[in-house]
Amino acid sequence: MLRRVADSVFWASRYLERAENVSRFVDVCQSMSLGGHPQWSPLIYASGDEELFHKLHGQVYSAELVLGFLLFDERNPNSIWSCLQKARENSRAIREVLSVPIWEAINRFYLRVREASRAPDEILQNPADFLERVRRSSHEVIGVMEATMSHDEAWHFARIGRMLERADKSSRILDVKYFVLLPNESRIGSALDVVQWTALLESTSALFMYRKRYGRISPPLVAEFLLLDATFPRAVRFCVGQAEISLHAITGRPIGTNVDPAESEFASLHDHLRTAKIEPIIQEGLHEFIDACQCRLNDIGATMYRAFFEILPLVENASQQQ
Repeated sequence: MLRRVADSVFWASRYLERAENVSRFVDVCQSMSLGGHPQWSPLIYASGDEELFHKLHGQVYSAELVLGFLLFDERNPNSIWSCLQKARENSRAIREVLSVPIWEAINRFYLRVREASRAPDEILQNPADFLERVRRSSHEVIGVMEATMSHDEAWHFARIGRMLERADKSSRILDVKYFVLLPNESRIGSALDVVQWTALLESTSALFMYRKRYGRISPPLVAEFLLLDATFPRAVRFCVGQAEISLHAITGRPIGTNVDPAESEFASLHDHLRTAKIEPIIQEGLHEFIDACQCRLNDIGATMYRAFFEILPLVENASQQQ
């Protein structure tokens, strides 16, 4: 497969997943407010875009500014609208590897968000319906891709992009909870705390499966489920494991045969998550564990770029052929 095509497939899938997860970020922040005043600054810090937000808006964290920045601001490369533009552009460049239903589903998603971006005021006042449409549109694309695209190299690059993005954002959603709790440590373990963890599970579509496995709501168990569960599709461990499977499908080498750096980094992180226990994680610092995972996911993304997507200069190519 051409590096250009692999890169576009990877990033189209990643941007679509990012748009969905931004909607989950906003939803979990609003759910945790419990009828009070949402804390918008944690949402910006947990998303990793605080530097750009400060440049554009200073230290003013109003609902209008934060929601506008995350949903529709074209100056923010990670806003839902920016992600959909880039996802569609990458998809348009690789129409030859996408089925017609996939392209149509992506285009419908793009058009829905474009329409909303042209009249954002009403949505910014009450974004719940819009956020739900974003999630449903993302699920539609994933479902059509699963059903109408051959599970070949292109499909595996798409799954790696989606799984890396989902792993990163699932960990960041936990970080939203961490930041929300910082000013209110006295509430940890209270009824309010339990309700907020329940809201977090609902926002990650995890509440039913969590209750099926554990029953009662327990903050350590919620963190364990979203970080270390091997079967839930939004858990960090599950995502890393699925991406590792796809990488080995692309290289043609069995899992456990880690020849190149990308395989080794995936194996190392997956083993770390497979053997980790939630009690030591919490004792040593949940935020620190999440931050370390995010750094390793970023390193994997950089290694994937060098291994599969980077277009080498012609001189270097020629020297390698000699």
